[in-house]
Amino acid sequence: MNMMTRRLGLTGSIGAGKSTVARLLRARGFTVLDADEIAREVSRSHEVLAEVASAFGPQYVHEGDLNRPLLSSLVFSQPEQRAALNAIVHPRVRAEMERREREAGTSWVVQDVPLLFEGGLDARMDAIIVVDAPLEARVARVMARDGLSREAVLARDAAQMPAEEKRRRASCVLVNDGDLASLERQLDAALTAMGASS
Repeated sequence: MNMMTRRLGLTGSIGAGKSTVARLLRARGFTVLDADEIAREVSRSHEVLAEVASAFGPQYVHEGDLNRPLLSSLVFSQPEQRAALNAIVHPRVRAEMERREREAGTSWVVQDVPLLFEGGLDARMDAIIVVDAPLEARVARVMARDGLSREAVLARDAAQMPAEEKRRRASCVLVNDGDLASLERQLDAALTAMGASS
């Protein structure tokens, strides 16, 4: 990363609309590095697959990829298993994000990280946008998007830092109540306030 590049962290609770804001940022010319997408890529590496099979069992690896449904049911019910998986995947994700950040060569790079605060990455950001929405709206979105039960969505939400704490730590909070025009206005005002440009 050159000395002029600044990091804008983008995060929010499950179903808040972070992906929508990431799309809006891309449309405004920002380089957006998606930690989930990069995690999927690095999780297909031979090293990660071997470590996961060794740590959790061969049933958690299937045809050159992680057995995501089985692994999700394990890690979202057992915090110590989630920590073990994160210890395998997260350092590789961070290294790849840093590599791509150096390649971007832009004044601001957005790091789209669902567990930004939980992973302690907030300390590395110059500014942080938190996307939030009412709990019931978030639950309904994720149930519709991922086909999960209400209980499964609530379990994933409970595994994250409470939305109120994320809001408290944010440089800026965008409220995604389903009105895209309002969301865009909030985003543009936040970018102006932070002096962030692509």
